[in-house]
Amino acid sequence: MNAKQKVIIDCDPGIDDALALMLALSSPELDVLGITVVCGNVPAKTGVENALRILKWMGRLDIPVYSGETKPLERPYEDATETHGGTGLGNLRYPTVTEVRPREGAVEFLASSLSEAAKTGDLISIIAIGPMTNLARLAELHPECFAGLNRLVSMGGNYHSHGNCSPVAEYNYWCDPHAARAVFEAFETLPALAEKEIQMIGLDVTRQIVLTPNLRDYLCRLNPWIGALVRDMTDFYMDFHWQQEGLIGCVINDPLAVAYFLDPDLCRGFSAYTTVETEGLCIGQSVVDAEHFWKKAPNCHILTEADPLGFMVLFFSRLLKKDPLELRPMLARLMGGIVK
Repeated sequence: MNAKQKVIIDCDPGIDDALALMLALSSPELDVLGITVVCGNVPAKTGVENALRILKWMGRLDIPVYSGETKPLERPYEDATETHGGTGLGNLRYPTVTEVRPREGAVEFLASSLSEAAKTGDLISIIAIGPMTNLARLAELHPECFAGLNRLVSMGGNYHSHGNCSPVAEYNYWCDPHAARAVFEAFETLPALAEKEIQMIGLDVTRQIVLTPNLRDYLCRLNPWIGALVRDMTDFYMDFHWQQEGLIGCVINDPLAVAYFLDPDLCRGFSAYTTVETEGLCIGQSVVDAEHFWKKAPNCHILTEADPLGFMVLFFSRLLKKDPLELRPMLARLMGGIVK
């Protein structure tokens, strides 16, 4: 039997972060060493409380939660509560978790974990589903620790798809473009990251992952408790998507990053040199040199195609602990109107 893959999840919980954490915690292949929180969808202080709530729901309060950077590297902080609600989990106010409390020092936790992994050879992966401020600080203060990194999957950016907070920018990279750029530059320059690439799960693929009301109802039928959690959080999200895009349902970006980590066959793409704009009208835009104009080695693998049905089968089967072959026919029927 293969050993579990050690991962740290860097996040800003957020509705779709919550769904991503639920998926990760339901996946037996993963050994989640810790959750590091960064300001993004909500302030870091709110994010750590939401992370603890999710861990309690999933019966995993043994996993530590670390509070990280509370503001972007340079630009003023702008949250995404318009999208995720005042609490980050819609506008719902879930009880505070009192059994355990969050810890300080997300960057130090990342550094010590990766440094130990470099010594033992038991490498750790990071699934980053928020702004990359914690990771940029890590590259600045502890660049040598990246020798302990296996994979970095980043939910962020976009290639051909339009932005979601400006015409050209995706929120995670727009919120802290200097951090995103610094991490991409680290994959270009740091010896510890030689021949490694950021795996970028951007809007090109996440926009293909839509949780519709009928899919959500199916989840509720199969497991009323899990279904109620998902329904209550995503009500706000669905209202937002209807008002903004006329979409019946909601795009659940972050769970695809976890699903891709579990099954790389769910997405396809190509490798290219990539950077992030930090100033002006196009701030936050991920710039992909697909035509190799700059003659630089690839530092990123950009995902451009996804398998929505494959994702939903994995997502439902893990959350519900059911046989994917049993779920697939009905999910295929329910997704008949979604274009792959």
